[in-house]
Amino acid sequence: MSSFKAFRLFEQKDKPEGRLVMMREDELSAGDVLIRTAFSSINYKDALAAHGINRIIRHFPRVGGIDLAGAVVKSVDARFKEGDRVVVHGFGIGVEHDGGHAQYARVPADWVLPLPAGITERDAASCGVAGYTAALSIHLMELNGLAPGNGKVLVNGATGGVASVAIDMLAGRGYSVTAVTGKEAERDYLMRLGASEVLPRGSLEMGKKPLEKPLWAGAMDSVGGEMLAWLTRSMQPDGVIASFGNAGGVEFQTTVLPFILRGIRLLGINANSPMPLRRVVWQRIAQDLRPRHLDTIARAIRLEELPAAFTRLLEGKSTGRTIIDLSE
Repeated sequence: MSSFKAFRLFEQKDKPEGRLVMMREDELSAGDVLIRTAFSSINYKDALAAHGINRIIRHFPRVGGIDLAGAVVKSVDARFKEGDRVVVHGFGIGVEHDGGHAQYARVPADWVLPLPAGITERDAASCGVAGYTAALSIHLMELNGLAPGNGKVLVNGATGGVASVAIDMLAGRGYSVTAVTGKEAERDYLMRLGASEVLPRGSLEMGKKPLEKPLWAGAMDSVGGEMLAWLTRSMQPDGVIASFGNAGGVEFQTTVLPFILRGIRLLGINANSPMPLRRVVWQRIAQDLRPRHLDTIARAIRLEELPAAFTRLLEGKSTGRTIIDLSE
């Protein structure tokens, strides 16, 4: 194989410095399966890592990108053969192991998931870790009693990657979705995805009572902090909350009353889940949770545009998903 393009992070004065470089296969992290990456994406964790925030990456140089989709080039593991279409996310790629921001990736076979029929590499990257988190949340919420007829489902941080895909998936399943956002100018975008109503974040009256008026059958929370505390107080009996983010803080204060008097359920969502669960969730992404508006949610860029895209994401100026087209 000749050399290939990669956006590689180097340590420069105790901070990462990203550069577009040419790499060789033998420079990649070790693994059983070599993949020709078709698409990767940008996640909040990628932007934090590229800017050296929270020291997410500790060993350099490193190719970032915590998800990728592409085709197998070669494999020493019998489970995979040349041409197999696959998706990889989590397990340390893009952090402890070279990730998706390069035209090739080499990973352990146990990290590789065959793409379900009907899902393209672009679709898989447009979902990526964010879409998987959305689908996993819905899957676990439904296992805990959530159903379309139960009432409204609130999705906050609504223009973000996880939330955008979640709104699309929920609406496609027949749920009535209330999108909460600080970006009122994106109302039309959220309605196109399937939101039944859009509430400005500043319009919420959260109150201080241990139990507020029951409003929501379900909620998908990327904020944490005061917002999550209010959600516990304002769920309907047997309501279900999926918690997967902390944009509003890692701590929240509530009481046991919503849990013991209304029977609400608070689910922690860890997208780095075991492979058997990943297979189930990705199959649902290909079927009943298939997003209908990925072309609206995701925009494609080239590797050269990564630095500007990282900055937009960290400054809160990004909407939906940004994917990286790694074709020639």
